[in-house]
Amino acid sequence: MTRDRGPVTAGRPPDGGAAGGGGPRPRGDRAAYLGEVCRLLWPEPARVTGYRTGWGAPVTAARPAPHALLTPPASPAGAAPPAAPVARLPAEPSAASEFVVLPGLQRPRLLVPAGRSAAAAALRRYGEPGSWRALLGTRALSLIMASGLGRVTARDRLRVLAPAGAPTIEAYLQAELGLEIRVSMHIGAARANRKPVLQLLTPAGDTVGFAKIGISPLTRDLLRAERDALTRLGRSGLAGLAVPRVLHYGSWRDLTVMVLSPLPVWQRRTRLAPGRLALAMREVAGVAGISHEPLAASGYWATLGSRLAAADDTGDRRAVADALGRIGGRAGAVVLPFGAWHGDWTPWNMASTRGGLLVWDWERFTVGVPVGFDALHHWLQAQVIPGRHDPRRAAAGCVERAGPLLAPLGAGPGQARLTALLYVADLATRHLVDRQAEAGSVLGAPGQWLVPALAAGTAGL
Repeated sequence: MTRDRGPVTAGRPPDGGAAGGGGPRPRGDRAAYLGEVCRLLWPEPARVTGYRTGWGAPVTAARPAPHALLTPPASPAGAAPPAAPVARLPAEPSAASEFVVLPGLQRPRLLVPAGRSAAAAALRRYGEPGSWRALLGTRALSLIMASGLGRVTARDRLRVLAPAGAPTIEAYLQAELGLEIRVSMHIGAARANRKPVLQLLTPAGDTVGFAKIGISPLTRDLLRAERDALTRLGRSGLAGLAVPRVLHYGSWRDLTVMVLSPLPVWQRRTRLAPGRLALAMREVAGVAGISHEPLAASGYWATLGSRLAAADDTGDRRAVADALGRIGGRAGAVVLPFGAWHGDWTPWNMASTRGGLLVWDWERFTVGVPVGFDALHHWLQAQVIPGRHDPRRAAAGCVERAGPLLAPLGAGPGQARLTALLYVADLATRHLVDRQAEAGSVLGAPGQWLVPALAAGTAGL
């Protein structure tokens, strides 16, 4: 995603983090995706062209067309790739927008406005990198852009030429918000729920909001769900955390557009005090009240079965169904507490600041799930960041460590283990229903990591 920051203000996992899917991504995935997004956000008669600044450099990832694509045409087998054309750009017109493409057009990850102030601000707000080294690198690049040296160090550009009155995403947002804006966009890794998320900046570099763009049935449904969740949370009087406000929700050219207020991530960060996260999760769990029911008689149990039945009939789906059959047969009479959960509460979807705990990305908010799902999800997703731990062992560890993970929420060992098994089954069901593996998401195939943990865990019930 967004990376799917306010909603994306303070961070995304490294590629292939939280929502992940199965199998390696094609090398040109991000470049191809950027081309698709450009055609949606800047449709004809606008023209989008990639080029490289300095020393008469050729375009590295563009080809001339009525609406220029951002990847060169494929070459026949055995043929040398065609030479990239030189960009013949007119003198800069008033209707032109220019973006810096980082790190470059071949593997784009971030588009920032070419203006010094807006570019520097976009980089400063660009998430929580995965390490101090990455954080320092991002801050250094922000200073370089502010100094004007970015034209030398970051040479790949994207230019949007649009006639006056042409439909563009900036024109739509400016009309709806009544503000002159610049946009910055993160180019996320492959996921079924990947969507454009735009940081909205003033020319001076002030962040005024974040726009999420629904481009598929799934992403439109998720935006609708997040709008409803934030409306509900805004009325609930949350004391332990802050959430974004919905500034705008509407449709533009068959796309769903939602603008969220920025959260104050610029406030000084603080270390989470012991128990603070658990208290915040407990507060969210109680937004709609807490009920206690036998698992097999609960609405959650019926809903989970219906969701799983809607997935394609695959070996993974049958394995999850078998595990749920064992859970229902051996633990269906166990009484569990049911409440709400964020649905994707990860270290990169929150920030602990002097002003309080900030939490965004509420697309998966759901009422009526076993209390404790958020704590389990927060732990597991941090473990499966690429290069940190083996996902299969991490999923098994989520079940094995359920007792201490859920003890702060008042769960006993047996209840905690059952809750963890349900969480793993729920996450596997999500990946199957969303077809994350087909979308190329790094951990989208539940059979590679979630199903083994579920099978082993339910065998011991």
